[in-house]
Amino acid sequence: QVQLVESGGGSVQAGGSLRLSCAASGRTASRYAMGWFRQAPGKEREFVAAINWTGGSTNYADFVKGRFTISRDNAKNTAYLQMNSLIPEDTAVYYCAARMLGSSRYENEYDYWGQGTQVTVSS
Repeated sequence: QVQLVESGGGSVQAGGSLRLSCAASGRTASRYAMGWFRQAPGKEREFVAAINWTGGSTNYADFVKGRFTISRDNAKNTAYLQMNSLIPEDTAVYYCAARMLGSSRYENEYDYWGQGTQVTVSS
């Protein structure tokens, strides 16, 4: 069993930056691949980025490439999403998720989810 808690959301102006954190607890939390997803009002949840358990492989949605960076610190059982050059379209609730096998872009392949953290980008 893995518990996930996101933090770091907030309100920022367009062009600004935020860093989201996802703290994982559980005996083998560091062995899980981690993913970030987001859900904007009135829209379905969508994939943002994912990282395998070693941190050696990452995967991004096209709309965040070059702006967002996913990373992890297994010593702290924490995954991060550094978000730069934010635009209003990035406004959403951001969720982290974990799965035992390799990273994935598909939310139905994740076993554990956090409660989400709100990110609001104003123009």
